[in-house]
Amino acid sequence: MKLKIRAITALAAVLGLGTLLHAAPVQADSVHIAGETTTYYTLSNHYGISVEELMNANPQISALNIYPGLKFTIPGDVQAKTVAAASVEAVDAAEVQALSVQPATNTVQAWGKEFNYAKVLQVKASAYSSAASENGKWGAVDYFGNTLKLGTIAVDPSVIPLGTKVLVTGYTHPGLPKQAFVATATDMGSAIKGNRIDIFIPGSQSFVANFGYQYVHLYIIE
Repeated sequence: MKLKIRAITALAAVLGLGTLLHAAPVQADSVHIAGETTTYYTLSNHYGISVEELMNANPQISALNIYPGLKFTIPGDVQAKTVAAASVEAVDAAEVQALSVQPATNTVQAWGKEFNYAKVLQVKASAYSSAASENGKWGAVDYFGNTLKLGTIAVDPSVIPLGTKVLVTGYTHPGLPKQAFVATATDMGSAIKGNRIDIFIPGSQSFVANFGYQYVHLYIIE
């Protein structure tokens, strides 16, 4: 949906959302497919290895970029905890707290983490993919040449300065974390003017196009 100019890199690292697969024995360097509430924390609990070990084994996956379908390397010869699938899902669901906004203190909570925000904006949002037709001669990179990833949004810098960190809420799309996600104003586009943003979503052009146009809320994080 964006006429590409280029963008900055996303800076936020916040726990993503996804579900664990049912428990099973695993061998050295096994693969785990992320679900809807998967995070490094839930993987750590599930396989009995530290978050640091998991992150070192998956340097290409930022905590911000976890979405269903991602493949995690599970390092070493480990044994998953033997827990019924229903029990695992119940534990994960309890960890994902509802979005809680406290206007009196200018705070908002998501995934149990509290953010201070300066203001809230309602903007019209579209979405773009890494397709060449949407990114011009620069390719699927941000303003400074960094690879596009979940958490990259294009803005009108006169409204939202580049580098601004935001909590995006109020959208619906299977390629984005449920409830909310943290992004950084990292891109610009000639079609993105005024109270408009363009959200980068990993996936095919047709998959991303299903986002259409939606009005979302941005909490400008301090």
